[in-house]
Amino acid sequence: MNPRRAASLRPGQFKRLIRVATVTGRMPERDVMLLWLTHTTGIRVTELALLEIGDVLYPSGVIKPEVYLRADITKGCRPRNVYLTHARCFAALDAWFEARYQRRWGLSGIDEYRGFRPGKAGHNTQRTSLRTGVQTSPVGQRTGEVYRACDSLQQTISRLYRQADIKQGASHSGRRSLAAKVLAATGDVEIVQTILGHAWIIASLT
Repeated sequence: MNPRRAASLRPGQFKRLIRVATVTGRMPERDVMLLWLTHTTGIRVTELALLEIGDVLYPSGVIKPEVYLRADITKGCRPRNVYLTHARCFAALDAWFEARYQRRWGLSGIDEYRGFRPGKAGHNTQRTSLRTGVQTSPVGQRTGEVYRACDSLQQTISRLYRQADIKQGASHSGRRSLAAKVLAATGDVEIVQTILGHAWIIASLT
């Protein structure tokens, strides 16, 4: 395995990761939610960091089964949809929103969006800080496209893998694990490319 490449998890490793996240950290509900989202939707960590309550919830408070990722929050400004179809992912989101509500984090004082401010970050209540860089192609060429990265959330997720003793586990492991699962099930790399939002099909093979 390339030492610089995030690990793709086996089912047993993911179960252990969830067990560890459930009993460690200051916000286990958030941590479990982050893991389920990254492993079942293909969302990038920075895209997740920029998601708002209103992107995930209808005004009625119901979780949207299909979430539109706006161009302004995606890598390369390529909008796409992600799908919240896994029952455990739904349950993890519900648990996180309930934990936030009980702690009175980001409440609006009205009933819509479960009482939350729709413009608040979905993953946390703190301001999201980003750094910028220049994107490279899968063959290492600089494309000139500027990307943003949320280092703090990447570090949070990487910490969960370390606590579960998963070697080379990192914030990108969810996307790699999902890609491997979809490719094994369908044999269609174009489906993987669509789910992950890759500009180049070769990126879905690495």
